Amino acid sequence: MTDARIPAAYLRPGTSSFSDFIAENAPDLLPARRSLPAGSHGEIAPHGTTIVAATFPGGLVMAGDRRATMGNVIAQRDIEKVFPADEYSVVGIAGTAGLAVEMVRLFQVELEHYEKIEGSVLSLDGKANRLSALIRANLGMAMQGLAVVPMFAGYDLQRGVGRIFGYDVTGGRHEESSFFTVGSGSLFARGALKKLYRDDLDREEAVSICLQALYDAADDDSATGGPDLTRRIFPVVWVVTADGGVRLSEAEIGELADRVVGGRMVRPDGPLAPLTGPDAGEGGLR
Repeated sequence: MTDARIPAAYLRPGTSSFSDFIAENAPDLLPARRSLPAGSHGEIAPHGTTIVAATFPGGLVMAGDRRATMGNVIAQRDIEKVFPADEYSVVGIAGTAGLAVEMVRLFQVELEHYEKIEGSVLSLDGKANRLSALIRANLGMAMQGLAVVPMFAGYDLQRGVGRIFGYDVTGGRHEESSFFTVGSGSLFARGALKKLYRDDLDREEAVSICLQALYDAADDDSATGGPDLTRRIFPVVWVVTADGGVRLSEAEIGELADRVVGGRMVRPDGPLAPLTGPDAGEGGLR
């Protein structure tokens, strides 16, 4: 007869970190604890890029394209790369897609577990530090080509502003002001955001410049997918404010993407940002 009692480990008072609990009691369940043969294995796993984020007064926007690649092959056209971490934060994935999605799910449980155990919400800096620890635990796989490099962003309830955090493969954390990009197309997306970003953007303008940045990334990076008008596949976009995080509907993103593509039919290189004058930022969305 099987003993159906709950194991004692589940009843002992302990850490508020779910990942630490699993590492102690069932370490084989953690993605980073899986063993791999020697050598690099990055070429056999689908990779996801590109993620962009920008703040605006009262919140932030994070957007990700939908393409996953495996070498020179498009492995998936409609992968989702931006997820809610909790009510007031989002995380975007770049790197090995399968491991990245598993890490996001573990991070989501980590934050929920902390809230249930401690009876309070972890601070935004605390959330960013927890994600850093999860990335650091994956360093062994990263050294074998299975790297995960996410972007984390959220609305800071104490400061009343949106904040963005970037990471390296070792779990090193750095906060970015205004905007940030990760992934293979990040160089081109960042150039677009440098040109179009303003401190006084409203919500729709912030979404629009993120879509413009993803378009520029897709224009020059084969691993980044642009708006697919025939299949109606568009970037995943989340907006986070004091009211929480909201994923924009397919209809809303489709309308904005159609507008972006329509503008590119006139100016293939994208909108201009005037160099001088009091309205220097306004040309970014024309």
